[in-house]
Formats: sequence, C-alpha cells, structure tokens
Amino acid sequence: MPRPLAITQGDPAGIGPEIVAQAFRDAPDLLRGCFAVGDVATLRRAAACIEGPGEPSLPLVQLDNLAEVADMPPRCLPVWQLPGLAGPAPWGQMSAAAGRDAAACVTWAARAALAGEVAALVTAPLHKEALAAAGVQFPGHTELLQAEAARHAGVALAQMPVRMMLANEELRTVLVSIHVSLRDAIAAVTRDNVRQTLEITHAALSKSLGCAPRIGVAGLNPHAGEGGLFGREEIDVIAPAIEAVRARGVDACGPFAPDTVFMRARRSAGRQGEFDVVVAMYHDQGLIPVKYLGVDRGVNVTLGLPLVRTSPDHGTAFDIAGKGVADAGSLIEAVRMAKALSARP
Repeated sequence: MPRPLAITQGDPAGIGPEIVAQAFRDAPDLLRGCFAVGDVATLRRAAACIEGPGEPSLPLVQLDNLAEVADMPPRCLPVWQLPGLAGPAPWGQMSAAAGRDAAACVTWAARAALAGEVAALVTAPLHKEALAAAGVQFPGHTELLQAEAARHAGVALAQMPVRMMLANEELRTVLVSIHVSLRDAIAAVTRDNVRQTLEITHAALSKSLGCAPRIGVAGLNPHAGEGGLFGREEIDVIAPAIEAVRARGVDACGPFAPDTVFMRARRSAGRQGEFDVVVAMYHDQGLIPVKYLGVDRGVNVTLGLPLVRTSPDHGTAFDIAGKGVADAGSLIEAVRMAKALSARP
C-alpha cells in the first residue's frame, strides 16, 4: 500500500486551513492518498468558510490510523488530530498559540516523513512572527525541517545543509541564503556557501530531472560587478566557487547580471531557456522573478533534506483569512510536485 502524503494546516489564524480544505474539495483526484495534520475544529471552521450558497459541506474524518487514508472517498478531508493544540484562532490575528500549533504540525509531519510513515509533506503557510512569539527558535519551515533532519540523522546542523528552491513551469531559482537581513545575506555570499549551494542544486535536480541541470549563477552586484567597478564579490567569491564545482562536473556558469539572468532562464512556449535553474545570491533577488510570474503557480521545495517537502509560495494572508476568497492553486501545485518527487527512486 502506498504511503500517504501529509499536509500541515499552517497557522490557524491565516489562510492555510481554508486552502487545505479547498484543495481537498476542488482537486479530489490529486488529493487521494493525502491527509491533513492539525486540528479538526480549525479545519472544520475553514471548510465552512469556503462553502458557497447551496453547496454541500465538505465532510471531515478524524483518522485513527494512517492506513485509513487509502480508503477515504473523494471530496472528503481526512485529519490527523494532534493532541494539545489550542484550536481555532481569531482570523487574521498573530498569536503565540497559533504559532505553537503551526510548529507542532510541521514537527509531527517531519518526524513521520523521516520515519518513513508518510511519503512526503506539504506545508501550508505559517507566520514567522507567531513562531517567534511561541518561542520557536527557527525563523521558518526550512530551518525547522533542517533541524529535525539533523536530529534524526544524529549529526550537527552544519552537516545537514539545505537550500530553498522556488519553482513553477517557467522558472526555477535556488537561494544561497534564506531568512536573514539583507546585510547578513550579503555577508553570507562566501565561496563555501556559493559552492555548497551549487552542489546541492546539482544533486537535487539531477535526481528530479534525470540529467545534470544547466545552472546559471546570478551575480550579487548590479551588472555582476561590471569587472570590479561595482564590487568585487563576483571576481573574488562567486567565480572561484563556480570554477571549483565545474572541476567536479557541475554544469554551472556565470556570474551573470542579476537583472537579465532570470529572463535568460525562463521557459516559455517554443523556448527552452538557457538554464534549468538560476542560483540567486539572496532571498528577494531569487523570489521576486518567480512570484511575479504568478503566486498561484509557484512551489517552494526544500533541497538537501532526506525527505520530500514542498509548500505554496505565499504567506498566511491575514488580511483575507476567513473570507473564503483565498486561492488554493499554489497549494495544489505543491501537492502535485510532492507526489512527483516522492515517486522518483
């Protein structure tokens, strides 16, 4: 029997629970074999908020064991109820209780995936300020999952390097640094960090694509430094890292001007794109181009973990939470990608 796929509910005050419910309602064939991790009352409230006039309610089933997931009928939301959750939180309000609930769901799902009990996990959005208020020492999903994987493997955090990739049908980008200030992100552009990012990208995409990826590398400075006129990071740091991995067979080239490399890599009808993925030097440099193409299609994938984890590429959207207008498209694409990645040997 195939292992099920876990979907965490996200921050209960945000749109996470309602896009989870919407996905089970609107993509029943894709969501077969999936279940939600969270709180039944929170997800029932979310299911109610997406009901249109005269529409039947989305039924919820509280699971007693994971084997039951395989027998769930379509358009039914199976829920693995975690003990000790605070339950429904006021819509659109940041709270420590909501942050604790969100973190508990991710921790449980990560441990289940690492133990081989689930095939993959898809994480609905959480709120970083709520995590901090709850005393969670990690700023987001990626760092929390990295810590769980390191703990499971019995290694130091530094021995479990991970990277964030955002992808849609037109563009993939991987980041050298993630959730840090811009000042710290610039400091993180070191030979070792760039080299490690290129190696992780090569290994992960070689597996998912079935061939070595063509990696385009963005510069840090305008015009990729213009030969040192606008900064020397390209000359002293990025180019040597590229040469080091090329000597080991990685198909990486650059650094290229950041304002054009993403256009060169973009795939479209009748055009393959020059690169399979772009390695960006910091968070916004890499994420803005992908999100501009449409947040309803982007998927966040964590590379380097001994498990498959994907996520929608948007946040908790407190301003529209509970109004029933959130779009589950990105979550549905995240489920689709998680299933595809977990099916690969």
